[in-house]
Amino acid sequence: MDDEYAKLIRRVNQPRVVIDNNACEDATVIQVDSVNKHGILLEVVQVLTDMNLTIRKAYIASDGGWFMDVFNVVDNDGNKIRDKEIIDYIQRRIETSAGFVSSRRGSVGVMPSEEHTSIELAGTDRPGLLSEVCAVLADLRCNVVNAEIWTHNTRAAAVVHVTDDSTGCAITDLKRLLMIKDLLCNVLKGNDDLKTAKTMLSAPGVMHRERRLHQIMFADRDYERVERTGVRAVEERSSRPQVNLLNIEKDYTVITMRAKDRPKLLFDIICTLTDMQYVVFHGMVNTTRMDANQEFYIRHVDGLPISSEAERVRVIQCLEAAIERRASEGLELELCTEDRLGLLSDITRIFRENSLCVKRALISTKGGKAKDTFYVTDMTGNSVDPKIIDSICRQIGRSALQVKHNRSILAPKPPHQETTMSYLFGNLFKARTFQNFKLIRSYS
Repeated sequence: MDDEYAKLIRRVNQPRVVIDNNACEDATVIQVDSVNKHGILLEVVQVLTDMNLTIRKAYIASDGGWFMDVFNVVDNDGNKIRDKEIIDYIQRRIETSAGFVSSRRGSVGVMPSEEHTSIELAGTDRPGLLSEVCAVLADLRCNVVNAEIWTHNTRAAAVVHVTDDSTGCAITDLKRLLMIKDLLCNVLKGNDDLKTAKTMLSAPGVMHRERRLHQIMFADRDYERVERTGVRAVEERSSRPQVNLLNIEKDYTVITMRAKDRPKLLFDIICTLTDMQYVVFHGMVNTTRMDANQEFYIRHVDGLPISSEAERVRVIQCLEAAIERRASEGLELELCTEDRLGLLSDITRIFRENSLCVKRALISTKGGKAKDTFYVTDMTGNSVDPKIIDSICRQIGRSALQVKHNRSILAPKPPHQETTMSYLFGNLFKARTFQNFKLIRSYS
């Protein structure tokens, strides 16, 4: 009855979205007011990031039964959102957002739908793993429609959508689905890797792909850091995001974070906090040209702050992992060419034969064209020799494969870090100022 009553209240009090291009000089301001529910912040942030909008600033308040957030956003070119159709679409998406289905767990899952078959993979990362997976799919006449692959802390995860090459539709034959799952699981197991021994046939449903990748890697415990030694270890420690936790009055835990700014950073953080069953009651996000500073007042869904050292360490580890998973290291390569069965298998085989490791990949096809992005390093995780890239471009075709950005070279040195206390108390004063601003607006 309580659940039904809560649903009724939400239906009666639909979210109210105000989009204003006059309130800020250099960004479009989006204000969202709604009845509060667990996960609503993630729903709103997901809409904005799915529209490829960059969130420069954000102010979050959700005490009691009401939720009010303000976001300063720009488009990919750093400009305000001027197109009325896009503004109307953002407003409709937020106001009608229905949330997500419950999460699914497992190392390998195969989920059929009408358009494609969704395959989820998780295992220990190693050179050539993606090439082996793609080769199996090609041999089984599975055409990869789109996919996203992440690697982090020696772990790898992927969500792959495939169709039957003969029909162009989803694969529905149960025996064939089980064969696909078993063969892929054998690839992932590698040398008797027990962490990928479990398999499952996923139940039908819909899940946001990037959120699902976070869940897969979280379930695979990629946040348990594999410590390195030597110069590489020092470099990794210096580039880690700064995450600090502090319990304060009113039974909140305050999280302060500083990391290199990038697209979808806020989504990755809120996604992880939500799936770990934490609620953000207040928060502030502020980005500079290179950095993002974030501060959140949180409690667990049971109403309690973080209460033990073990929980504190785990939250820090999980937030660091959430920030790092999407961080793109290495050389960015973009493939644009005619799609065909086995294309991905051929491309990744060439990478493997030239001793390249794929750290992250985004695969998409549309209208018979393949547009894929790969982030690659050499076998040791260092920059790729330009001669090797030149050789690969000749093999694949210079018009098809383009070198975009070498992030391992262009990434700046991490800036000098402020102390946690100075950042925290500075934002406490700012938060009060903003709270006063909201009260003035609410009565005006």
